[in-house]
Amino acid sequence: MTLLIVLIAVALVFDFLNGLHDAANSIATIVSTRVLAPRYAVLWAAFFNFVAFLVFGLHVAGTVGSGIIDVAVVNDRVILGALGGAITWNLLTWYAGIPSSSSHALIGGLLGAGIAKAGVSAIVWPGVITTSAAIVLSPALGFALGLLLMLGVSWTFVRSTPYAVDRLFRVLQFASASLYSLGHGGNDAQKTMGIIAVLLYAHGAGGGSFHVPLWVVLCCQTAMALGTLLGGWRIVHTMGSKITRLSPMQGFCAETGGAVTLFAATAFGIPVSTTHTITGAIIGVGAARRVSAVRWNVAQGIVIAWVVTMPAAALVAALIYDVSGLVLP
Repeated sequence: MTLLIVLIAVALVFDFLNGLHDAANSIATIVSTRVLAPRYAVLWAAFFNFVAFLVFGLHVAGTVGSGIIDVAVVNDRVILGALGGAITWNLLTWYAGIPSSSSHALIGGLLGAGIAKAGVSAIVWPGVITTSAAIVLSPALGFALGLLLMLGVSWTFVRSTPYAVDRLFRVLQFASASLYSLGHGGNDAQKTMGIIAVLLYAHGAGGGSFHVPLWVVLCCQTAMALGTLLGGWRIVHTMGSKITRLSPMQGFCAETGGAVTLFAATAFGIPVSTTHTITGAIIGVGAARRVSAVRWNVAQGIVIAWVVTMPAAALVAALIYDVSGLVLP
């Protein structure tokens, strides 16, 4: 029982770090456009991160808990390895200011620890294939929606004065930032819910079936919201200014395109990367202005981090799984 409590605490630490690491996803655009000061932006984002469970179901939690590796192979060492691999990668990329994916770090950690225990037979291929496809599709969809929204909005307000457009979209960006934060909390917090739920199942504490108790939902939403409150200012700088400079209209288009992508993915139970999604949308609105407006060398470095995330987290997770065998059964 003590070990179970410790592992749940570690899972909540990961959720907290997820909020810390991915706070930039929710607030980078609204901060970079100077619509909200950072201290108010994190409060705004944290609130919508927390209330997300009132809007969405728990499909993503089900995918992470039972759709990546076979629940039959899950034990304490597997969960410890998965969380250890994800947390290690998150801390490294946070320190370096690289907006990598907490989601895919966790998926990579699960795969690394599961394979270390039971080989490739541990993999639930449909869930892994869908999640892997989302690595490409979520930023692509974010890019396309950001680009199309930017073109459509620009055409709609072509006869308006820059001052009128700026004033309108400073107001509208409150709504778009809220929706994106809601989608972020709905998709990302559920990943930790799935981890805790499958851990409870492995300990026979789930009543004989895999499900997510309400207390797990509340704990995970709270941990993520607290992480968001502390913010990820290194990554805010990269997301909000290094990729491309944003106006309030561009911020609105990026956040709206990202929110639509997250809402759709969460409805279908697909654990996508909020980092990938908003980065794709930001690049899309920058490219709508002109191709040279995007700092493609920065974007290229981010993409490399995306590719490396899953295998890097998997390797660390497998190592932790093996080493933990010295003290755990």
